[in-house]
Amino acid sequence: MKIDLFVDIVCPWCRIGKQHLFQAMEQWTGEPVEVNIHAYQLDPSMPTEGMKLSKYFEKFGSPGMVKQMTDRVCEAGEQCGLHFDFNHVDHMPNTLRSHQLIKVAPPELKLAVLDGLYDAYFTKALDVYNLDVLLDVAEQAGMDREAARASLEAGQGVEEVKKDLSFAREVGIQGVPFFIINDKYALSGAQPVEAFLDAFDKIAAQSS
Repeated sequence: MKIDLFVDIVCPWCRIGKQHLFQAMEQWTGEPVEVNIHAYQLDPSMPTEGMKLSKYFEKFGSPGMVKQMTDRVCEAGEQCGLHFDFNHVDHMPNTLRSHQLIKVAPPELKLAVLDGLYDAYFTKALDVYNLDVLLDVAEQAGMDREAARASLEAGQGVEEVKKDLSFAREVGIQGVPFFIINDKYALSGAQPVEAFLDAFDKIAAQSS
């Protein structure tokens, strides 16, 4: 079974949805599941230098409404073993370079890089557009630091990121996380573990 997972690095529900997916995969006793990570940008117009998170959050309403929203994220994260620290995250970065790093990572390290990026942003409040931050993530995930630097500075992976973004637009993906299973079944949002297991069962039954 193949799952194409569209995520953005600054999307907390993408982190939670990805966690739920992998918790479901641990319980799944059917055929092996292959997960491919694809780029999506919540705000493609984000300037290279990013912006203050408080400024970005203005579109979601009053500070009280924003706090309710982030509290809900933190609670959902705790329930699946993830920590979010919105008390210190104060920057909304451009995520293009983060997605580029995932693209240039070896296949066996892409998920580790994704998890490292989530941790850097949501728990350490680091700017995941900053080159040194990205190289730290790459190194901690098992990549060669200088090779990663050379790849990023040479622009490797950028075209692959753009292809993902273009595909997402073409098929009408308007929010993430978004899951495409076996190229024809779709799930949207941070689905609970049970929803993934139910989908796996139904797809396996149809395949047989």
